[in-house]
Amino acid sequence: MNTINENEIACCIRKSIDKYLNDLDGEKPCPVYDMVILSVEKPLIEVILQYTHGNQTQAAEILGINRNTLRQKIKRYQIK
Repeated sequence: MNTINENEIACCIRKSIDKYLNDLDGEKPCPVYDMVILSVEKPLIEVILQYTHGNQTQAAEILGINRNTLRQKIKRYQIK
């Protein structure tokens, strides 16, 4: 399994945000914080659920969130 460390993730986010801002071509940016969180949260949850073979208790523990919070996010993002 390939381990991604925090520095690699941060680097990817920086590059993506820089590209987004540079590609605006004078247009006003959307709320960037919400855009980034929404873009990252769904795939993060999907990968962790896959890693735990769908075990929501283990996934919530790995994510550091409450199981009920995880269930709400699964419902919000319509994750199967």
